[in-house]
Amino acid sequence: MADPAIIRAARAEDDGGILAIVNDAILNTTAWYDCAPWTKERIAEWRTAKLADGWPLIVAEVANGVAGFGSFGPFRARQAYAGTAEHSVYISNTYRENGYGRQLLEALIELARGRGLHTIVGGVDSENAGSLAFHRALGFEEAGRLREVGRKFDRWLTLVFMQKLL
Repeated sequence: MADPAIIRAARAEDDGGILAIVNDAILNTTAWYDCAPWTKERIAEWRTAKLADGWPLIVAEVANGVAGFGSFGPFRARQAYAGTAEHSVYISNTYRENGYGRQLLEALIELARGRGLHTIVGGVDSENAGSLAFHRALGFEEAGRLREVGRKFDRWLTLVFMQKLL
């Protein structure tokens, strides 16, 4: 395992590193259910809106820049879901298998607990065995599957909800 990353709040200067990770996930994987690459402007707007709404956006900083990022936000807009957040964690291909995803998700879990949230949920593509195992290793359980709700790379995708009660 590599040296631990510095986990900190995302800043404007991280946008390029975050953008590279997002676009790799969009263009080459089913981890991000989007089909068109994002722009630097879209990342900046997303970061700004997330932080303005009081939601965390954190990065794993290493010597060469951003190794990964994580965030959470509302699971659903209705008031009864206020105790539930949906999270995401993405790691650059260069830095996978170094423990940075674990650092980010553990930090997000602590932030969620600090807010008094009751549960945290992650949506994972059913073919992403690595992410499913990663979530299980951190105490998440499969809460349900939504069959063929996404379409990417000319095929239907099934979304698995992984959940951890806090």
